Amino acid sequence: MNERLANIKQAILDGIEKHAESRAAAFELRKQFLDSKTGEIGQLMKEMRNIAPEERANFGKSVNELKEWAQKCFSELDEKLKEKELQMRYESERIDVTMPAEKVQTGNLHPITQMRNQIIDVFAGMGFEVFENKEIENDYYNFTALNTPKDHPARDMQDTFYLSPEFLLATQTSAAQIHTMESKKPPIKILSPGKVFRSDDDATHSPMFHQMEGLVVDKKITLCDLKGMLDMFVQKIYGDGTTTRLRPSYFPFTEPSVEVDVSCFECGGKGCKLCKGTGWIEILGAGIVNKKVLENCGIDSEEYSGLAFGIGLERATMLKYGINNIKLLFESDLRVLKQINDN
Repeated sequence: MNERLANIKQAILDGIEKHAESRAAAFELRKQFLDSKTGEIGQLMKEMRNIAPEERANFGKSVNELKEWAQKCFSELDEKLKEKELQMRYESERIDVTMPAEKVQTGNLHPITQMRNQIIDVFAGMGFEVFENKEIENDYYNFTALNTPKDHPARDMQDTFYLSPEFLLATQTSAAQIHTMESKKPPIKILSPGKVFRSDDDATHSPMFHQMEGLVVDKKITLCDLKGMLDMFVQKIYGDGTTTRLRPSYFPFTEPSVEVDVSCFECGGKGCKLCKGTGWIEILGAGIVNKKVLENCGIDSEEYSGLAFGIGLERATMLKYGINNIKLLFESDLRVLKQINDN
């Protein structure tokens, strides 16, 4: 039995020398010998019944001495490994204050977000409030209340993402006009930015894009107010000297309706590749709010009139920064995005 005790002691010493390279390994080695249920020293105590009565006292004493010695060895080993690991941690976290600091690149807002903020700043200076657009609308607010006929092509499945016969992904931010006019009495001045969705995908169109709707409702609002407001807007965004022109168009929710062109800020109206030689670039749609739309919201169309305009943020951004493919605004390519920072 003394030989067995000696062999266990030597096995502990060999294990410490060969395998205990970390506190985790030392714990496993300690468990192998000192675990109360499965440890080798613990198993010796279970053999007490096989020892002659006159030898049990000496045997128990020898086993306890071995156990105390092993506990002391493993405690000392744990302290050494703890100190070693702490030293390694100090080495890994050591900072050489004489070394130059690492360069940290500063980020910037996405070009569409920059354009959104710039437009809001311009119109906020004219007294506009911001009303966030909903991404899911029902048919009434998206079409019917905006005087869109039941047989209008915009309602077709190939143009609109329907979630159910009643609900759809908003195809325009114009629905915000109705929500606002139902809940607020004139005078009204709001901007409504938001995401909109249409089944369209090419170099200049995306199934999901951003719009910003503007609405003014007050007494004696005319196209002159619209023209003056938009002239100020394009000068702030595209530079002094930029102006607008209005061309007749058609939208169900405005009458009269106009397409708004901006004088080419690249060539000053002389004609270039950007404006395709015309000196003008189409920028947005607008008009005087249709009387039926006002009446649908309970507003007296004989006393009040309104103007509305809708800006595609991607188009405005692409024009300002010379981006020729709308996909570049959605691919998160840092080589593109880091070049654009007007903050």
